[in-house]
Amino acid sequence: MWSPVVGFSIFPHIGGFLGWFFNRNSVPTWYENLKKPSWCPSNQMFPIAWTLLYTGMGYGSFLIWTDVGGFNSKAIIPLGLFGAQLALNWAWPPLFFGIHNLRLALLDILCLDGLVVATMYSWYPINKLATMLMVPYLAWLAMATCLTYVIWMDNPEKKPRKKE
Repeated sequence: MWSPVVGFSIFPHIGGFLGWFFNRNSVPTWYENLKKPSWCPSNQMFPIAWTLLYTGMGYGSFLIWTDVGGFNSKAIIPLGLFGAQLALNWAWPPLFFGIHNLRLALLDILCLDGLVVATMYSWYPINKLATMLMVPYLAWLAMATCLTYVIWMDNPEKKPRKKE
């Protein structure tokens, strides 16, 4: 019984860890030099928040998996939406920190917001606790979406100079 719950709870951390690992050098260089709003969380807050959020959403997905009876036709929509939103979640760090494409990162997180709401909507009739475990994640994403937008607006892309 412990193996599935641990596996589901740890699974979301995989992409989070890989995102951190491959993009960690951009934080002290590129990210620190961006203009950010005063309400931007400190760099120390991000790993704490994501550890809690990934664990909660992973445990929520375990509850859904258990309540629908495993991977079957009843799991396609609720766990498919969960997987899709997780893929967009994992895609954001390479877009933002890796290739520094703030516009594409914003588009990604806006789609992510919609998929999280859809995931929660599909989960609610199955398991209300699992749905409630996604609420802090959605709240954090709302802040992250606003932060991504503000950073994008306040840090315009440098246009290449025309060669004369």
